[in-house]
Amino acid sequence: MTEPTAIPPREAVVEDGLLQGLSGLAAAVVATPLVLEVPGVERDRALQREVAEQLGDYVVPRLENIGAPLLVVVGGSTGAGKSTLVNSIVGRRVTATGVLRPTTRTPVLVHHPADTEWFRSGRILPEVARTGSNSRRANTIRQVACSTLWPGVAVLDAPDFDSIDETNREMAEQLLGAADLWLFVTSAARYADQVPWDYLRRASDRDASVAVVLDRTSDDALVEVRRHLARMLSEHGLSDVALFSVPESSPDSEGVLPAGDVSQVITWLRMLADDEAQRRAIVLRTLQGAILHDIESSRRLEGALARQVDAAEKLRKDVESVYLGAHRDLMTAATDGTMLRGEVLARWQDFVGSGEIFRKLERSVGSWRDRLFKRKPAGPDEVEEAALSGLHLMILDRAERAAEEVSRAWDGSEPGRVLLDRQRGLDRASRDVRVRAERIAREWREAVFELVAEQGADKKSKARALSLGVNAAGVSLMVVVFAGTAGLTGAELGIAGGTAAAGQAVLNAVFGDQAVRALVEEAARDLSRRLEDLFQSEADRYLALLPDPNKLETAQWQLQAAIAAVDKPRGRRSR
Repeated sequence: MTEPTAIPPREAVVEDGLLQGLSGLAAAVVATPLVLEVPGVERDRALQREVAEQLGDYVVPRLENIGAPLLVVVGGSTGAGKSTLVNSIVGRRVTATGVLRPTTRTPVLVHHPADTEWFRSGRILPEVARTGSNSRRANTIRQVACSTLWPGVAVLDAPDFDSIDETNREMAEQLLGAADLWLFVTSAARYADQVPWDYLRRASDRDASVAVVLDRTSDDALVEVRRHLARMLSEHGLSDVALFSVPESSPDSEGVLPAGDVSQVITWLRMLADDEAQRRAIVLRTLQGAILHDIESSRRLEGALARQVDAAEKLRKDVESVYLGAHRDLMTAATDGTMLRGEVLARWQDFVGSGEIFRKLERSVGSWRDRLFKRKPAGPDEVEEAALSGLHLMILDRAERAAEEVSRAWDGSEPGRVLLDRQRGLDRASRDVRVRAERIAREWREAVFELVAEQGADKKSKARALSLGVNAAGVSLMVVVFAGTAGLTGAELGIAGGTAAAGQAVLNAVFGDQAVRALVEEAARDLSRRLEDLFQSEADRYLALLPDPNKLETAQWQLQAAIAAVDKPRGRRSR
């Protein structure tokens, strides 16, 4: 175990462009959208916060000011004696001590008055507010200028990292991530606890500059405990840390231990304050470890973001496939004869008469008109209303089934279930779909009638169109669309029981076969567009809950580019 004289320097070079690259990496990490509840996302978000905080709170501002005062963060378990040690280093009470836990509720930053501007400027820990007194507010540090401390070194008493208060634990982690030097305080009773070693392992992973204080240890146990602690440090890759011992003793009324008990720690810190080169070496070592750790962690965030992309794509495909299928199924049902059943078929048969009409298909238009209007027990309005009602109900049914299908698909994955829980009612079609479906049916009817009217404006067909009537021709066109393709012949007549052939024949006689084909195709396209718009708006209820795919793609590219900009092979750690 290294004697408490100095932390071995580690070669590190601040390369040109590194500051700019790390600033870009910080921005890319913060902007990484981890919004879907994929497995492990809480771990990913914690990693994101850790990297963002360390880059923003420490790495970038420290790179901008390598020669700034050394920040020593004193951390440890509850009851380890951190606050008493800080008071003893300073020589007077600056931070509360006592048996009530947690004692350190507001972190206390102590520095020489000459260093006040640096720490007040907020360049280190810029998101943490400074105050001159104890505060219950979160994200706050009490800042104390004290002339008994030395210029160039500041000491920060952090909350317990095993505190029962979650806010305190989070603050402790953030402060440790912003430390140039981690001064871990433990005791004979707590040195083997798991929580401290979790933090020390992380310090080792980051190649952070670390020193350890074995506090509150009796003379009888000191040698044995220190030897065991040194062995544990070596096993955790921390054999080169400075290790100090503070015997068990009682502080005075100012919360300060006898000077001789803490002389080793004070002498060491005083040496660092006087040795700018040594301070710089500590800063560069910690910086290099932090940078490499943040790069590696950012690569893990790449994987986390990839999982977000995959989950979002799966949920998006669930929605799109269902609603594309709903549109396809509905158009098929609207054009394969399904609509020519029940009420629609009955009203149409009443309108055109009985099957006897098929025997007169070769006669003149006048004979057709006489036949249609001479024997019709029902007018085109009744066929029209039946058709509109049937189309309306069919749209409603398919919209409801589509909502149920998407909900079942999303319920099969954790991110989908969470989104469904957040947005209740997605297993049903939207509330206004009934009104919109009815409007689609009626507006399509109007569009069909306009097509017929425009076609009937042609001089050659005008007289025949007028004699038939726009409503009758329009209804006939709707029926032909429902029956399937234009030009039903032979076996195709069975699609609609043969009755749709009458409408086809009437339209052919009025407008001509080629014109009828064009009319049917345009009417079907018009209906398809209207249904597509409806189903797209229904799908958008789900898609609006997903991250924008363009933003996800941009975030991926930005994170990859930011990592590449700072991840130089010669800067990588070999382990």
